[in-house]
Amino acid sequence: MKELSGVIVKGIGGFYYVDTGRDIIECRARGLFRKKGFTPLVGDRVVISFDEDSVQGYVSEILPRTCELVRPAVANVTQMVVVVAQSSPAPNLYVLDKLIASAEFVKLKIAICFNKSDLEENAEIIKTYEDAGFEVIETSATLNAGIEKLKEVLKNETTVFAGNSGVGKSSLLNAVMGREMFETGVVSERLERGKHTTRHSELVSLPFGGYIVDTPGFSSFDVNKIPSSELALMFREFENSLGCCRFLDCSHTVEPDCDVIRRVENGEISKSRHESYIQLYREIKEANQL
Repeated sequence: MKELSGVIVKGIGGFYYVDTGRDIIECRARGLFRKKGFTPLVGDRVVISFDEDSVQGYVSEILPRTCELVRPAVANVTQMVVVVAQSSPAPNLYVLDKLIASAEFVKLKIAICFNKSDLEENAEIIKTYEDAGFEVIETSATLNAGIEKLKEVLKNETTVFAGNSGVGKSSLLNAVMGREMFETGVVSERLERGKHTTRHSELVSLPFGGYIVDTPGFSSFDVNKIPSSELALMFREFENSLGCCRFLDCSHTVEPDCDVIRRVENGEISKSRHESYIQLYREIKEANQL
């Protein structure tokens, strides 16, 4: 038996597929992990024991994780790219801001990809996020526009793509890979809602370095883990106002002499971003009272 290191790129039915840099080896996990109640995750950096005369190896060690996401269940992600369609379906800014807050909470790099630029361009919305300090990419998978910039953002990162179904995540990933690797769904004209085309989380190796996480079409992480008292820290444009309100425990939702509200009224902070903050603050408070 010899030991190799690698990354779990897929896990199905108790089998883990480990990319060693040369091969992808099918492995089982040692019973020790089950006894400890510890489950290997896609994205885990691992050490495996492997006999070249066998078709199967064993995960013998899981190296420390830099982060762990619950939904999707994946470890060691470094970046989130939130994909928003500029049209069909119409942008849902609350979902966008909720995803951004969840990524800020686990300290991921964040990029926002405004896709389907061939259908419509929402310059005002794009400016809102650029002004807030986010990296913004405009793309069209149909026209192959913005794909090179997207590749630069993805290079050497482990990136999770997030966004509502139908926004074109799979089409973008196919354009990045240069071939059809991801099943695409068609947006329902009646519901403007795409079918979920991905069935399980897995890492896909990028030809220019890094991985992307293809994950079942989700539009939200579990944000209820964010304490309501810390939510303002997840909205980076609030930073200069924190500590400047009349009340030390200001929620930045309705209080008098709130510096965040003052800056919203003065146009220094986006009204839509603040509305998302209020909705998310109330959602977290309600969830924690259950």
